Amino acid sequence: MTATIFWQLVLGFGAISLVSVGGGIAVLPEMHRLVVDVHGWMSDADFARRFALAQAAPGPNVLVVGLFGWHVGGVLGMLTATLAMTLPTSFMAFGFSRLRARLSGRFWLRVVERGLVPIAVGLIGASGLILAQGTATGWLPAVVTAASAVFVWRTDFSPLWVLGAGAIIGLAFL
Repeated sequence: MTATIFWQLVLGFGAISLVSVGGGIAVLPEMHRLVVDVHGWMSDADFARRFALAQAAPGPNVLVVGLFGWHVGGVLGMLTATLAMTLPTSFMAFGFSRLRARLSGRFWLRVVERGLVPIAVGLIGASGLILAQGTATGWLPAVVTAASAVFVWRTDFSPLWVLGAGAIIGLAFL
């Protein structure tokens, strides 16, 4: 991995981490813009595959950043991207938790917290759209994506049923 790529990973994921209200998935569109559109490190399909792999693994959603870094710069790229994404927010979360404990019960703090909820929901929704665009390359994937979203949204069944149905459909159309 070159020094240029190292600093692109540090600056790119470090900046993204500072706006990751709602977690790593909330800034997935910005990660997509960074690794696909700006630097061209991977295609839409590669991005979606790495995201799917990270979601299948146990652990936090931010693991996807390590896979992006691994793709770009091997083990050093993985460590660089992961630390760039997690260290700034870890320090911010620690500082905010201390500040919040001191300001607990203040009206304006409750207003700010309630205002951040729709922002996080919107960012997570945008992440879903980015992933759907990267995988919906024909009529069948588009129908499966739409049906999966409606199923999870409108029923009380476990989302694991969607994963099982997707696996069966994928095997049938390989």
